[in-house]
Amino acid sequence: LSWNIGYAGLGKEMDFFYDGGKQVRPSKSLNQSYLNSILEFLGQNKEVDFILLQEVDEKSGRSYRINQVEKIAETLPKHAFSFAKNYDVPFVPVPPTNPMGLVKSGLVSFAKYTPFESERRSFPGNYAWPTSLFMLDRCFLVQRFKTSGNTELIVVNTHNSAFDDGQLRKGQLDVLKKFALNEYLNGNYVIIGGDWNQNPPGFDPGQINTGNIVSKNDQGNISSTLMPPGWVWAFDPLIPTNRSVVAPYQEESTLTTVIDFFLLSPNISLEKVTGINLNFESSDHNPVLIEILLK
Repeated sequence: LSWNIGYAGLGKEMDFFYDGGKQVRPSKSLNQSYLNSILEFLGQNKEVDFILLQEVDEKSGRSYRINQVEKIAETLPKHAFSFAKNYDVPFVPVPPTNPMGLVKSGLVSFAKYTPFESERRSFPGNYAWPTSLFMLDRCFLVQRFKTSGNTELIVVNTHNSAFDDGQLRKGQLDVLKKFALNEYLNGNYVIIGGDWNQNPPGFDPGQINTGNIVSKNDQGNISSTLMPPGWVWAFDPLIPTNRSVVAPYQEESTLTTVIDFFLLSPNISLEKVTGINLNFESSDHNPVLIEILLK
């Protein structure tokens, strides 16, 4: 399962100033309501083997200093977890009239099996100074598990750049491609899931059947030639995974798209992929669930 929970701050009632809206954070009670809904959903899916979450706050002013990593770990007590920080700024000074303040956030990967190694890997490049002082330092989280066939299952949690002209995202795709191909050539199974902030190859907005208005992301689709033949992009073409936060969510008028999905190596069979339509109640993203078979 992959889900960007939007730090329990971007539910359906919210817009966001970075994307053209006006709000910085929800009220404390609304933030708690979003978090409760997120925890309830994760509790209902506690039998899922691997759960990859993005935008999970550990201690942030925007989420009222609640340790969301800890709260989710309590909800999934049978899962081991790893946290990879990608946002650690003592004071974000924007917007000037209502600064976001302290932010500490990142990726969290939960697994019903204990990885023998977990590693945070930095993506290259960053925003220009001084923007770099208060923006995210993008990364991906790698977990390694032993299989019975003396190989490794590599599970990668990624959250690629959003607020750039496309160059950062291109560099990040190149890094993920090189990493994935190298691990596959070593005989390992590779799953990369998360918020790519781009549409997957083959994405067609016309296929979405939820009644939402769907458009392509500003950077369009990832190229179908990025990966060699046999690699599978796993996404549900019928369910949007992300909505615009320029205004609060309205099913009939809010723009949506698909930017949350998985990449699977050729030695993995995709049995099923399901977008879970939560109507963006507690996050500006919907979760995606896959069932796979290691060949």
